[in-house]
Amino acid sequence: MEKKHEVLTTVKDESLIEKRRQQMIRAAVTLFKEKGFHRTTTREIAKEAGFSIGTLYEYIRTKEDVLYLVCDSIYNEVHDKLSQISLEKGTIEDLKTAIRHYYGVIDDMQDEFVVMYQESKSLPRGALEYVLKKELEMVDIFQKILVGCIQVGELVLTEAQIHLYAHTLVVQGQMWAFRRWALRKEHTIEQFTELQIQFVLSGMGK
Repeated sequence: MEKKHEVLTTVKDESLIEKRRQQMIRAAVTLFKEKGFHRTTTREIAKEAGFSIGTLYEYIRTKEDVLYLVCDSIYNEVHDKLSQISLEKGTIEDLKTAIRHYYGVIDDMQDEFVVMYQESKSLPRGALEYVLKKELEMVDIFQKILVGCIQVGELVLTEAQIHLYAHTLVVQGQMWAFRRWALRKEHTIEQFTELQIQFVLSGMGK
């Protein structure tokens, strides 16, 4: 079992920890996007979040901890959205629902996705390994739905196709974050999602 990177805190109140860390995440995303990870200081993160540097260090140890929290918040949100979909008996409709949920998360967390991919290389090795495993877990969710579709006779795919299509679904959604400067001139997130669903399903012969 993977070992989750631990962000140490001296605070015992779980609800307060969650509140302060969400403030830090929002502040860090704003600053990392504007200045980059290395040019942003923890003091600037604290100021942007609305509290003192001393308060900041009650909830994290390093700037890398904040970046890790940004990455982890994405995976938690994706998992929460997709966990409500059955993976055992997948159908094409389940696949469409999963895509819509996932792309919706990307739309809600566009800046977080961009920061994660631009700056995750700055994470310490253990935290980076955890983040990469979480990325593959997102792929695995789509793989399981595809396998379910095959088991009920709605799709016919090889193992190699299952693997590649699952990765394709994950990356195509993230394009909305990376290319939004161009895409949103022509498409809403709903239009983008439905076109991507049509594109992928046509490749699967549906």
